Amino acid sequence: MSRAEGNAPVLLHVALPSMAVVESALNAGYDGVMIDLQHGEIGLDQACNMLRAIPLGNQWVYARVASIDSGVIGRLLDSGARGIVAPSVETAEQARALVHAVKYPPLGGRSLGPTRPNLYQGTDYCQAGNEAVSAIVQIESAAGVQAAAQIAAVPGLDSLYIGPSDMAVTYGLPGRADWDEGPVAEAVGQLAQITQEHGIGLGLYCSDPAFAAAAMRGHGLAYAGLGIDLLYVGKQARVSLAALEEK
Repeated sequence: MSRAEGNAPVLLHVALPSMAVVESALNAGYDGVMIDLQHGEIGLDQACNMLRAIPLGNQWVYARVASIDSGVIGRLLDSGARGIVAPSVETAEQARALVHAVKYPPLGGRSLGPTRPNLYQGTDYCQAGNEAVSAIVQIESAAGVQAAAQIAAVPGLDSLYIGPSDMAVTYGLPGRADWDEGPVAEAVGQLAQITQEHGIGLGLYCSDPAFAAAAMRGHGLAYAGLGIDLLYVGKQARVSLAALEEK
C-alpha cells in the first residue's frame, strides 16, 4: 500500500480468526489491524493468539470488544493489544468504565498480570503501560454524537472512533460508510472539532480509499479503518466470477 507522506495510519478490520490474514495485511502495507470480537468470528483465545503473532512495538494493533468487560479487556492487553475499542458508547459513564478497564492505576483499575514478556519498557511499568495503550470509544449513534463533548472530557480517554454505518441507521439512513453530505458527514465534522478541543485523537471507518484520503486531510484523523477482510473476500470473488462470465 503506497500512501502519501503525512497520511494517517490505516488499519484493516479483521473478522476472520486467522493469523495469516493479520500477517498478510501488515505485509501488504497496512499500519495495523483491528481484531473484531464484536461482529467477527473471533473468540477471545483466538484473538489472544493472533495478537501474539504480531511483533511487539506496533502501536496500531487494536481489538474491538463486544462490551466493556475488564476480564476480556485485560487478557487482550496482556497479549499485546495496544488499543481497546468499545462499541456503541453513548455516555461519559461508559467511557469512564472503559478507561478503568484499560489503564493501570492511578488512571484506572487494570490488574497487573502480563502474560506476554517485555510488554512495556520503562522504569515505571504502570506509567509505561498507560502511555502505550489506548482507550478508544466508538461513536456510532446520534445519541453518542450528542454526548460526545462529555465523553471526550473523560480523563484517560485517548480517542473517538466513528462507526458511520450504524450512525447512519440512527439518523434514518441506509447503513453504509463514506458519507460526504448529510447528518453523518455533519457529525464527523462535529466530532473532529470536539476531539481537537479536548486534545484526543479521532478515527473513522472508511470503505473507499479516496474517501479515506480526503477524510484524513479534511478532519486531521489520527488513524483510519479501511476495509474488512471478510468483505474483501466477497468483493474479489464477485470480481473474479464476473470476469469469468465475460470470457
